[in-house]
Amino acid sequence: MARNTIAGKRNGSSRTAKFYAKNKKSRDKKKAYDTKYHSSTERRKYRASLNKANKKSKLSKKGDKKDMSHTRGGNLILEAQKRNRARNRGKR
Repeated sequence: MARNTIAGKRNGSSRTAKFYAKNKKSRDKKKAYDTKYHSSTERRKYRASLNKANKKSKLSKKGDKKDMSHTRGGNLILEAQKRNRARNRGKR
């Protein structure tokens, strides 16, 4: 079987991805902000609670590409990662 030569070589095609690819200073600033934000106690607890709910769910299995997702009412449901993570993004 031939090796996939494309794997791992795609860059983001959005305007934002192109901007950060060209501007190292801005990219470094964004990375510093993201690191600080995601390492905050509040974010870590939030992420841990979702991970715990995902493990606890009988419907979820390791590697099934599913996430625990919040509904409008605040409940948690199992949903495809692709759909859950794409919601509320800058769609055109």
